[in-house]
Amino acid sequence: MSNSLGIAAVTATLHHLIEKGIEPEGAGIPVTTRPPDKARNGANTPNQINLFLYQTMPNGAWRNMDIPRQVRPGETGHPPLALNLYYLVTAYGENDDDVKGHRLLGRAMSILDDFPVLGSDEINQILLTESGLREQVERVRITAQPLSLDDMSKLWTTFQTQYRISAAYQVSAILIESTRPTKAPLPVLKRGETDRGVTAVAGAAPTLKEIRLPRSQSAARLGENIVLIGEQLTTVDTVTRFTSLRLPNPIELPPTAGDTAGELRVHLPNNTEDPNALSRWAPGIYTLALVVRHSGMPAMASNELAVALAPQVTVTSTTTAAGTVNLAVTCEPRVIVGQRILLLFGERQVEPQAVTTPADTAQPTTLTFAVPNVAAGKYLVRLRVDGVDSIPVTYSETPPVPSFDPNQQVTIT
Repeated sequence: MSNSLGIAAVTATLHHLIEKGIEPEGAGIPVTTRPPDKARNGANTPNQINLFLYQTMPNGAWRNMDIPRQVRPGETGHPPLALNLYYLVTAYGENDDDVKGHRLLGRAMSILDDFPVLGSDEINQILLTESGLREQVERVRITAQPLSLDDMSKLWTTFQTQYRISAAYQVSAILIESTRPTKAPLPVLKRGETDRGVTAVAGAAPTLKEIRLPRSQSAARLGENIVLIGEQLTTVDTVTRFTSLRLPNPIELPPTAGDTAGELRVHLPNNTEDPNALSRWAPGIYTLALVVRHSGMPAMASNELAVALAPQVTVTSTTTAAGTVNLAVTCEPRVIVGQRILLLFGERQVEPQAVTTPADTAQPTTLTFAVPNVAAGKYLVRLRVDGVDSIPVTYSETPPVPSFDPNQQVTIT
């Protein structure tokens, strides 16, 4: 495995190969590694070969692969920086004599063709032996790159200098070792409890397809039932798991049988049914899954579906004068620190001035708002917590007819 000196080691090795191989063409022919626009040195124009690294690209075969024998099965390592290097070899004849330049270019290409793979002997002849290039598991290969006249023209236009006959080469792959340590797992002393090994379970885990909310609402509320529709559904040794990023632990509730096959019903208890409901839940988005735990067997979990829990609110000062309207809104379940809260007052959005959560976990959160410049009229009020709105609709009469909840309306006189 090479280190960050790997690129320089490749350039130095190619420079040394060409410098030694070009000697039959004449003593002291310089081999440079300058940018093409600075390769020629003023009026002094001897025979010269210039080697220029013009591009580096990730190596697709190695970029996401662990190094063999360094990362063992079960260990987690950071893949090496795997690179392909692209060089341009340009020959200059003495006093810009093209014939002499062509002789030098042919000689340089012959040298690189004789060394399609860089071995340890070639790499050892340079001073950058600490690069580790000779020890890397992948051999360094030199391949001629066929560039079209258009590609070559674009290159030299980028160099902003006069075009000279050149040859392009790809050198791959350079594996630069990551400096991040490899994580090695501890040895396995036993496989599961009592070293029983892998447990085979006959049958498939439940699969959820749909969550049906009451009256086609956009969110459920505490005290309501939701219906789960799917396959392999059962109530035996099964719980419904609600998970929220706002809560430290998931909430598990037992399901009951639905009206038809392939359905289960889950009741969300309110504070009357569960004294801890207001602090156990929080308004917002949850993921729901079924978890089956048979005795002596590992738990099986279904896929997860998203479900929203809407806040239930009560608004005080439902009748007040025009101008700045001060409102107090109670929210069940209680709001958690960090949640995004907005009051939707008619078509306006207002942030809370204060959020008060009592120490008594059986009490709801109280939020105060100040809505400026309110004209006379009747306004619908909704509370939005983490993107989930309270439901300002009630149902009365038989059959049920929807109407706006009077407890979520404010009349401005």
